[in-house]
Amino acid sequence: MNQNELGELRRRLRSGKNNISHVYGCYVSPLKEIIAEVDQSLSLLNEDDVESCLALLRKALSGGLGRNLIDVEFSTQAVAEGEDHKLLRALRDTKLKDAVLRRQFCEKVIQNVEMGEDSYLILLAQDTYDVPFKGKDGETFSDASDTVYSYILCALCPMREGKPGLGYVPNENALHVKTAGRLAAPPEVGFLFPAFDNRAANLYNTLYYVRKPDILHTEFIDGIFGIEPPLSAPEQREAFETALTDALGVECSMELVQAVHEQLRERIDLHKESKSPEPLTVTAKDVGGMLRECGIEEERVASFQDYCGQRLGEDAAMDPANLIDSKRFQIKAGEITITVKPELSGQVEARVVDGRAYILIPAGDGVEVNGLPVELEGAQAPAAAGGR
Repeated sequence: MNQNELGELRRRLRSGKNNISHVYGCYVSPLKEIIAEVDQSLSLLNEDDVESCLALLRKALSGGLGRNLIDVEFSTQAVAEGEDHKLLRALRDTKLKDAVLRRQFCEKVIQNVEMGEDSYLILLAQDTYDVPFKGKDGETFSDASDTVYSYILCALCPMREGKPGLGYVPNENALHVKTAGRLAAPPEVGFLFPAFDNRAANLYNTLYYVRKPDILHTEFIDGIFGIEPPLSAPEQREAFETALTDALGVECSMELVQAVHEQLRERIDLHKESKSPEPLTVTAKDVGGMLRECGIEEERVASFQDYCGQRLGEDAAMDPANLIDSKRFQIKAGEITITVKPELSGQVEARVVDGRAYILIPAGDGVEVNGLPVELEGAQAPAAAGGR
């Protein structure tokens, strides 16, 4: 999915802009017991209640593609024969109206997710979208739809004490906005099935959501989708950095790291400027080309690419923002840390003086220590304009 398709679905999750008639789910205790099952008609709720339900579902489509929102792909065999995929299709095809299937799904979630000491709400909704035809000029025609996209949304929301929000009312067995008690917090985990690719259903993919990119809830991916979990954003960076250091050895110099960081940062900046809806990705081969440009020998480049293939998958497409911090360039030497703006990283250099390695930063005018302007002893004053 790209950013435009994601935005198109997000905009639907507003009152009066979708075909969601019910929300379903389970209220689960910290002991993994079902406290109550929810089957709520939105037509019986007031506007605040409806908006609170939709806001939680909308949150499961928030964050960055490749970080909070991860494209999870099913194999051809899983789609044809897998029980996990079969259950997801059945939930969608019955528009979540089959109580037995819903209960089966909720029990499966309970068995395969860890939410700590929180009780939580499994929230489910189904929508049918008559996708407007879009012309080459980008204009859409709602009366010329030739595609119907039916999908389900799932959000796992911890129930906590907090600000007024959606809560469970036992005597009504219903969800309503409350001002006190345990209320539904933004979801920790969620998914959209099937994915909305090329503005149509793609049964081979689901869009998986996590609130924290470094906590993927891999047990959920394995248990609900039946596939091997991908690496989280921090794990991708760790694998990338290990590949560089292990494959390049002594050639992994500060100048090389600066060059790779700069090229990846430039790609990120250019992608932002282009406003392309497609996610930005690079492969190990792309980075291999950067290493060759820096003069790294072919054997070491091949070693880097092999390691990436083993850890990240053959020809894996990676988000450069998961590989570097594009907003800063940081150097650590023992207990000393130096942080500079990325565009100024070229002014930092490594040099050996009298047999000892140093990190050098040019000091011009305006040197300050703890906010106080200081003079550097022995430094030559800049030549006056026009002087020799």
